[in-house]
Parts: sequence; C-alpha cells; structure tokens
Amino acid sequence: MVEASVVGIRTSIMGKDMQTQRFVLSLMLVAGAALSMSCAASQDSGEAEPKLVATYDELVAALRDNGSAVESSELISQPFFEPRGQVIKVDGYDVQVFVYTSEEDASSVAKTIGSDGSSVGTTMISWVEAPHFFKSGNLIVLYVGEVDDMVEALQAVLGSQIAGR
Repeated sequence: MVEASVVGIRTSIMGKDMQTQRFVLSLMLVAGAALSMSCAASQDSGEAEPKLVATYDELVAALRDNGSAVESSELISQPFFEPRGQVIKVDGYDVQVFVYTSEEDASSVAKTIGSDGSSVGTTMISWVEAPHFFKSGNLIVLYVGEVDDMVEALQAVLGSQIAGR
C-alpha cells in the first residue's frame, strides 16, 4: 500500500501495480502544484497594478479619479530643469510638473537626479523639506514636503519615486 498526501489531498493506493501507483502519485503532484500556483496568483491579483500616467492631462485626471482635489496654479522655473514647470495644487499641496517633449528626454534628465534628490546634474540643492521626484512617461514630477498621504497619492499614479528622501 502506498499513501500520498499533496496539499491536503490524501489517498491510499492499495492493490494496484507499481506503474499505476506512480501514475496516480504523478497526477497528485501535478494537481498540488497547479493548486499552489493558483493560490499564489489569486494572492498577487488581490491588488490591481496601478495604471501609470504618461501626460500632464492624464496625471490631473488620475489624481482626481483617486479623490484628490487638483487645481492648476502658476508656472515655475527651476535652474536644474529645462522646461518651465506647471505647479498644481493637490489637496492644497504644491506639486511641480515638468513636461518634456518625449519620454526619452525625461528619462535622460531623470538619470541626472541624485538618489537623495540633493543634486540634479551639477546643481546642488538644499531643500527646506524632503524632495520626492517621480518620472512617468514624458513627465518629471517634484513634490517637496513631508506629507505621507501626498507621496502615496503621487505613487498611486506615477509609480515609485525615482529619487528623494
């Protein structure tokens, strides 16, 4: 008699030839592996992957869709970014959005940002609060502040920050 237990399935094979026993055991192993993968997949799919934005309009729409109040504010120039930026107020906090002509241009500039956000290219920056840099599509987004909910709101639509503290 051969007994087998796979992921809570237990069976006894009695009076069968060795080839049948091996076949049944193989089936049980395959079934157990399939069940295990199915459980892992259902745990992974519990949270949907965020759809990241690629443009200014998508950013504003996604933030609003996620429940944030978003208002367009003034234009801003930073010495370390070539295009002028647009300040948006997200739930009352200033967020600077820099729109590049292409995703490649934004990626090139993003590579020059120091990992802690204290430098961009050759410019050294002394921030009044923690900087949080994000890059998605042709956008580089900068939030300077300590409000965790604001960082989480940006991460939900832009992905993980690329630099900062």
